[in-house]
Amino acid sequence: MVTELIFFYFKEDSMKRFWVFLLLIVFVSFGCKQRVVTQPESQERLQQQKEQQAREEAARSKTTPENITEQKTPSLETVESLEQSKEEKEGLFKDILFDFDKYNVQDKYKPELKSVASWMMKNTNARLSVEGNCDERGTNEYNLALGDRRAKAVKDYLVSLGVASSRIETLSYGEEKPLCTEHTEECWTKNRRAHFVVLSRGK
Repeated sequence: MVTELIFFYFKEDSMKRFWVFLLLIVFVSFGCKQRVVTQPESQERLQQQKEQQAREEAARSKTTPENITEQKTPSLETVESLEQSKEEKEGLFKDILFDFDKYNVQDKYKPELKSVASWMMKNTNARLSVEGNCDERGTNEYNLALGDRRAKAVKDYLVSLGVASSRIETLSYGEEKPLCTEHTEECWTKNRRAHFVVLSRGK
């Protein structure tokens, strides 16, 4: 009887060990299979993401320089247009020159002022600035006042020809904006002037 009980106990214990061992084999096999299946999938996703990022970076590096160049580099046509516009504003009319310490408009410059008035009458929305200038002789204060009188003398003559006063501005630079910097009579003559700047042509 005792022998049968001992045999039954070891038999039951062996069955338990067998089932435990079987369960361990199934679990290990399933885990290994899962790792074998999922690992390549995750690596494939990572590889696809890297390839996508590489394509996006290549596209950005290809298009960015062209966009920057297009935005920041003005065309030759634009540069020429700006230079032409500046030249028209600064050199459209000749300077009116004055004698030393004088601000009256000489007769020889009146035809030029008539052409200025004619242009203003044709361009009815245009606005003009007259800048008075002097040579270096005299004090700064005196030359500023003299430059102002020269600019206003030119404006008054244009107004007498029919140009509206509101369309003409005056400004004095005195001796601060010389056209020529040599200390000669020829140079001083060039600096005693009224200079025209077209502020706007209007529509």
